[in-house]
Amino acid sequence: MFRSFPILLACTALAACGSSESRPEREGVADTATMVVPSDALVPSTDPVVVFLGTSLTAGMGVQLAESYPSVLRAMADSAGLPFRLLNAGVSGETSAGGLRRLDWALRDPVDVLFVELGANDGLRGQDPAAMAENLTEIVRRTRSRYPDAEVLLAHMEAPPNLGEAYTTAFRAVYPAVAEAEGARLVPFLLDGVAGVPELNQPDRIHPNPEGHRRTAENVWPHLETVLRSLQETP
Repeated sequence: MFRSFPILLACTALAACGSSESRPEREGVADTATMVVPSDALVPSTDPVVVFLGTSLTAGMGVQLAESYPSVLRAMADSAGLPFRLLNAGVSGETSAGGLRRLDWALRDPVDVLFVELGANDGLRGQDPAAMAENLTEIVRRTRSRYPDAEVLLAHMEAPPNLGEAYTTAFRAVYPAVAEAEGARLVPFLLDGVAGVPELNQPDRIHPNPEGHRRTAENVWPHLETVLRSLQETP
């Protein structure tokens, strides 16, 4: 079980700034509500396309875009001989409902892997876990409806403990339930070992610094590597 303080920091980090409205991209650093589309995702290639649908954590708020955990994962994949094209669809303040509304945009071009990092802002706002479960389920189903062979990775997030044990328990149960019911791959708590660790976070103590993003990428890599290898082996 995760400590309450890191969980609270992690959830606050995902909703601390901005709304889910899209703004123009700033050079180098992700804005508080930036939807980033690296040009490599648009270049013709046989490499698989991996879309990261998420919040300010995915957008890399406060760090260089190349330092965000999706970009770190791409570098790790390159080193492992498993290159992929990255589309970063992270938006600060995003909820599971907002992610569902943006899904058609994120899936407008063929997608091989969808990584979903959503829900912590739902928890911070005390929204119904059942509604969050419906949103996450619909994200998986719509993705599979459009791209039947797409792999979906669902990142487990946590709700603030101050909402009470009953709420946090119900919230925590959503991720494994959705993953099992829909055949998605569950990634354990995304910020495990990062949330609440001062040296891994920015001065606001809620957004990971470059090293925190690297640690986050390390949490994800074993799961993403398995998927990428299976794609590489598929004729």
